[in-house]
Amino acid sequence: MVDFKADEKLSVLNHSCAHMMAQAVKRLYPQAKFWVGPVVSEGFYYDIDLGDDVIKDEDLAKIEKEMKKIAKDGKRIIREEISKQDALEFFKEDPYKIELIQDLEDGNITIYKQGEFADLCRGPHVESVKQCKNFKLIKHSGAYWKGDANNKMLQRIYGVCFETKEALEEHLQMMEEAKKRDHKKLGREMGLFMMSEYAPGMPLFLPNGMILRNILENFWYEEHTKEDYQFIKTPIMMSRELWETSGHWENYAENMYTTKVDDREFAIKPMNCPGSLLVFKNGLHSYKDLPIRMGELGQVHRHEASGALNGLFRVRTFTQDDAHIYMRSDQIENEVIRLIQFIDRVYSIFGLTYDIELSTRPQSKYIGDLAIWEKSEQALAAACERAGKSFKVNPGDGAFYGPKLDFHIKDSLGRVWQCGTIQLDMNLPERFDITYVDKDGAKTRPVMLHRVIFGSIERFIGILIEHYAGHFPLWLAPSQIVVLPVHHERHAAYAQKVNDCLLEHQFRSKLDARNEKLGYRIREAQIHKIPVEIVVGDGEAENGTVTIRRARSNDSVTLSLEECIVLLTNEVKEKR
Repeated sequence: MVDFKADEKLSVLNHSCAHMMAQAVKRLYPQAKFWVGPVVSEGFYYDIDLGDDVIKDEDLAKIEKEMKKIAKDGKRIIREEISKQDALEFFKEDPYKIELIQDLEDGNITIYKQGEFADLCRGPHVESVKQCKNFKLIKHSGAYWKGDANNKMLQRIYGVCFETKEALEEHLQMMEEAKKRDHKKLGREMGLFMMSEYAPGMPLFLPNGMILRNILENFWYEEHTKEDYQFIKTPIMMSRELWETSGHWENYAENMYTTKVDDREFAIKPMNCPGSLLVFKNGLHSYKDLPIRMGELGQVHRHEASGALNGLFRVRTFTQDDAHIYMRSDQIENEVIRLIQFIDRVYSIFGLTYDIELSTRPQSKYIGDLAIWEKSEQALAAACERAGKSFKVNPGDGAFYGPKLDFHIKDSLGRVWQCGTIQLDMNLPERFDITYVDKDGAKTRPVMLHRVIFGSIERFIGILIEHYAGHFPLWLAPSQIVVLPVHHERHAAYAQKVNDCLLEHQFRSKLDARNEKLGYRIREAQIHKIPVEIVVGDGEAENGTVTIRRARSNDSVTLSLEECIVLLTNEVKEKR
């Protein structure tokens, strides 16, 4: 999927189209007043006050019709500079623009005009509205002025614009496919998870969802055991003093849930790292012990704004697949190489490709010695190169406490998700005063590395639902196999024998011997996205065979029951 904000050319085009949409709205609703119309990753939007009028779905077509007239007319888009005082006079009938202008510094202000329409804007824009002809209005919604629920509700209209008609059509088709894959819709249909008004932003996992979640967590433990990780579990709630030591109380308190216990203030953890540091600090460590790789599937809570909540993608409680690695400075490069190879292996199992971004030291507000920053950044870059991975440098976007590598995965629709992170930390080891005994007997500060691969179990499940469109590979599918007798009575006994054998071999299999036509039961299995359908009739019962059909395929193959079990067992074992 296209990121309109990241693509400079598309960003300019879409911002110009937002102005064209506002012009059309003003023609149709002369009382309209406008707040802001920015470009976002998904296209553009404009927040509008229409007074007593309310935009309905059918109104989008009327606005589009007016926009087409404006584009066909082909007026030039003209940039003008006027004084702040003149701008206040020009927009005196629009309180929203007055609010924006008053917040600007004294000096000249830019406005952009096209025909009878003018708007306050920094720009830039395309030369003519004719260039904005390949557009589509996508949806509308309510939006509080300035995002504050105490303010007036405005109306927000979203749209997209492309340079060519073909690019627009391709994008709209992709949007339709993404809509079919919506993890909220599929999660409900497949019985994976639900949300409740009693716990906003806190998903409830249903039986099928728990199967999927447990498989992923078991996979996580198995893979980390291979990589020599130790596992810990830290409390979900810890005292204010700990969060003051970590710096969260000062810098993150508004996102934390707090309470009092025995007259002491406590907070539910928003991050797992302070607990990991307590575990490290609990023992004495020699330079020979390092690196120590400490993993935790830790549940955290963060108070996200209610308007930002979105299925499993943006929640208020989630389980981070955290690990904290404590090492000597001479181990950074080798450890990061090992991590890159580990992350690569995990993503490839799910069929996910990725790009790596190296975020370096901020220009200001950073801690630590410049020489250490340079050494750390060089170590991350060298690790990527030695691992054979290209990377893009994102200058100045590191955290104040250290540089990082971000892994941006691509799903089957080409959409990009930021999941994995490798983050060097020069802050918390100092704050918690953690040390190890070096070979000369001196206490030395270890290098701390934070890393996640999934990012969070919940969000990763949401991504996988959409990546696979609900059609999980056999090893991941909550329901793996359905056994279907051709005739519900005549073949039921053999079908039961087949199903029992599959259950003995640890497959998640079920028998569907209902008194319904075979075609109906096959279609239902496909609706439920069960990967394997095993059909048995007269020939299969007589010969001890089974006929295997795959979801989304009309092909079938007949094998002995033993061959079928070997085939499917290998498929699960190899995580194909």
